[in-house]
Amino acid sequence: MAKTVFITGATGLLGRIVFNSFVNAGWTTVGAGFSRAKPPSILKVDLEDQAAIETVLDDIKPHIIIHCAANRFPDQCEADPDSTRALNIASSRRLALAASSRSIFLVYLSTDYVFSGRPGEAPYEATSTPNPPNLYGQTKLAGEKAVLEVCGNTGLAVVLRVPVLYGHAETNAESAVNVLIDAVWKAAQDKDAQVPMEMDDYSLRYPTNTEDVARVIVDIANQYLNADEARVAMPKILQFSGEQCFTKYQMCQIFAGILGLPLNGMVGKGEDKDAKVARPYDTHLSTKVLKDLGIDVRTMDFTDWWYVLRMIRGEPRLILWTGKGR
Repeated sequence: MAKTVFITGATGLLGRIVFNSFVNAGWTTVGAGFSRAKPPSILKVDLEDQAAIETVLDDIKPHIIIHCAANRFPDQCEADPDSTRALNIASSRRLALAASSRSIFLVYLSTDYVFSGRPGEAPYEATSTPNPPNLYGQTKLAGEKAVLEVCGNTGLAVVLRVPVLYGHAETNAESAVNVLIDAVWKAAQDKDAQVPMEMDDYSLRYPTNTEDVARVIVDIANQYLNADEARVAMPKILQFSGEQCFTKYQMCQIFAGILGLPLNGMVGKGEDKDAKVARPYDTHLSTKVLKDLGIDVRTMDFTDWWYVLRMIRGEPRLILWTGKGR
């Protein structure tokens, strides 16, 4: 009999790919969204409503929940801390309470931003001491703790930390990587500007494709559910990451090369000590725990994936360009 999975944030950048990956793996798959819900496959569920959560879980009776829903944009988090805490912390605790009382396994998606990212500290192991540099990281860490505290030693929850993501998107703004394409097009249009656009060429990022993350999540789901009671002794914090390292400016150079655009209108910028929202220098995640579990941690080549998107799939603008003169 097919197992059933319930995916929160199923209309988002990662959630959509996770949803499709479970469908392709033969699972009975139900998603939750809110403003972009599409019943009956993507239900409208208010994660701030405990009764609504309990009702949907009782209706679909999932074996596992993949909790992708979150406010994951650091600037938005700082601008609206109350709603960020409500979604990233309180809703995660709410979901964990409902899941654990029904013996439903929960995978909580977290972030590399739980670590300080100070020079010389990375790579971070799953057991490394967190020290988030901003509210986004703080709330995701608090969400981790809430989920693991609720589930205790039942073996009914695991945390999966991932870095910045890229992949198929409805708009480039969905991803902190994809959105750099818009910056490259703008820089190309403004190539003669007296003041060039500045782009971070200091902080190190490990962009990871959503398809790779979704594949790993399906593998985690299968391995932990098949372990039954033995999962009590299995790791409670996992980490997955691509291994290719770039600054944002270096990614822009790659996009410009693929698109055949000049990058004269953009210059690399060093450390921004006056940034309104602090961001880490290097939060490279170790994948050792996943490797020890026998889960494949290989990832797609960053540049190759974008070349395929442009040359084979016929997307010459790379997802979307919203500027004038398209």
